[in-house]
Amino acid sequence: MIKLVTFDLDDTLWAVYPVVIRANQLAWQWMQEHTPAFTERYSMEDLFEGSELRHQMLERFPEINHSMTLIRVRTLEFGYQQVGYSAEESQHWANRAFELFHQYRHDVEPYEEVRDMLTALRDAGYIVGALSNGNAEIGRTPLAEWFDFQYNADNVGTAKPHPLMFEKALKHAGVTAAESVHIGDHPINDVKAAKALGFKTIWVNPENLDYPHEIEADLIVEELADLPKAIAGLACA
Repeated sequence: MIKLVTFDLDDTLWAVYPVVIRANQLAWQWMQEHTPAFTERYSMEDLFEGSELRHQMLERFPEINHSMTLIRVRTLEFGYQQVGYSAEESQHWANRAFELFHQYRHDVEPYEEVRDMLTALRDAGYIVGALSNGNAEIGRTPLAEWFDFQYNADNVGTAKPHPLMFEKALKHAGVTAAESVHIGDHPINDVKAAKALGFKTIWVNPENLDYPHEIEADLIVEELADLPKAIAGLACA
């Protein structure tokens, strides 16, 4: 019997790319106004994965590689110091810039069928949790009321596919892995990682994408509206 349903968030319940692009643009405009020395030397892309600035920062602080929040804040701090701000000033402006980015990062637009799907799950009596490698806080999104709890890489200290996030969810809900199903868009971080602990798993693939390796999910769905029925089927299996 399934008692716990956990969801990945980004690109499972909403499209993350347009949200992050807008958040970056608005935060960058603010930085241009308040700290032009940074934006005159660097581009917005220097804050992204693969940039030399971010690479140099992670060489100094490899222990934060799991945390999108710490990576961004430390990259900003490092960049501010490179353009002449003191350590104290760099910390201040990095935190201000991140807070603004993080505010806009929660302006997500859930996929059309998500609210009805989550309502059906809550009405069926499932415990509903969020497990995310990103730094979106479900309580700050339009979906807050449907979730009982959340763990993410920031508050756990490791990112999926590490098992700790899943283990914490089981402990929080007071259920076993056999009584749980995890749903997400990533074949490794979501499907393979959860299945290794004994979860039932559902791969969400709305674009009907091909994946170069075998998908080990118990079920694959293309429409989120199909999830309540799919989960009910797993519960009876």
